[in-house]
Amino acid sequence: MKKSILVFGLGFLQKSLIEQCKSLGLYVVGMDITDDALLRDEVDAFEVVAGDDFEGSLAVAKKYAVSGVVCAATDKPLVMMARVAEALLLPFYSVDTAKWSTDKLLMKQRFELGGVPHAKGRLMGCIEEFESEGWNYPVIVKPRDNSGSRGVIYCENEAQVCEAMTEAMQYTKKGNVLVEEFIDGPEYSIESLHYHDETHVLQFTQKQTTTFPYNVELGHIQPADFTEEQRSEIRTIIGKIAQCLNFDGCGSHTELKVSSRGIVVIETSPRLGGDFITSTLVPLSTGINMERLLARMSVGEAIADEEFLPKFQKSSGVVFFELPEGRIESIGDIDRLGQIPGCKAWEFDKHVGDEVNRITSSLNRYGYAIFQTEGREQTIESMEEARNIVRKLVKVDMLNNLT
Repeated sequence: MKKSILVFGLGFLQKSLIEQCKSLGLYVVGMDITDDALLRDEVDAFEVVAGDDFEGSLAVAKKYAVSGVVCAATDKPLVMMARVAEALLLPFYSVDTAKWSTDKLLMKQRFELGGVPHAKGRLMGCIEEFESEGWNYPVIVKPRDNSGSRGVIYCENEAQVCEAMTEAMQYTKKGNVLVEEFIDGPEYSIESLHYHDETHVLQFTQKQTTTFPYNVELGHIQPADFTEEQRSEIRTIIGKIAQCLNFDGCGSHTELKVSSRGIVVIETSPRLGGDFITSTLVPLSTGINMERLLARMSVGEAIADEEFLPKFQKSSGVVFFELPEGRIESIGDIDRLGQIPGCKAWEFDKHVGDEVNRITSSLNRYGYAIFQTEGREQTIESMEEARNIVRKLVKVDMLNNLT
């Protein structure tokens, strides 16, 4: 009899994970909060359950006698998943771990206890609280319980903080937001798996982001440009994170910066990264399929140590397209993207007449191109060529901006 696995959320970012679960011969049960979920037809069984409905979620898990629960690239269902797993004694981390990992303040408190270098922050409910604290600018304002760059805003003065707090409140269920010290330096993410109390750092990802005040990712390059000394230090830090948050039987996606004061962790999550990082880039650069390994962990299958080792060492990258605000007048031969050296896949989501709004989160980008090459420099060159093609071939009427 097939083992079954319960996938929480059926949006685009779960597609590759569902495919990997099916390739393992698992019976895939998909659960979403909406009846018109994008991938409802991609799973073997589909159920609609509200995100805060524990009894409903547990009933689905029991109905299909699931052997594990899994998701990718989203933090929202992690606490519910942990509660269901706890009730059914499924392989998963604890409810405490899920709560610490989905509340950025609790996360910072655990970092402090575990000796993890991190960006300091405080909760603020109103601008008056901020004014009384005497912060040094710049600062970052963000929701304490969201992902995907939603509501994350860079501020250089009090007026900007006031506006940012109002915007960030729209992306949180809490009654306050997090104000965080700004950390200088380039941004990276670390892709890891945690299994039987061992931490396996599989890849280092270098990020390209939009200009401030929003900090939305527009590109990822693997491997990152770290020295061996930096890689060793980062592995130690990821190990500390796993210990203080009790990561085990899961993936993790940790964002950090290499700043003037050293390596500083921004935040982490016990799930796989989005933006094609773990679904596509890690397999292209290392030959390791993190989603497949995670699915196997989730249903209690044994993983051999050598399966965490790279099968080859190449470079991979993804570029997300950015356009000026306005309305698209014309689109040239965009198929040229597929002719760029190393291009594995591409998509452009806009059409003539479409409005182009400012990119403020990972949800409103306009398309992408994915590459695999023999080295970082080749990947970076191909990514820049893709950007240039889009800039040249997509004409935007900037005088026709929305008001």
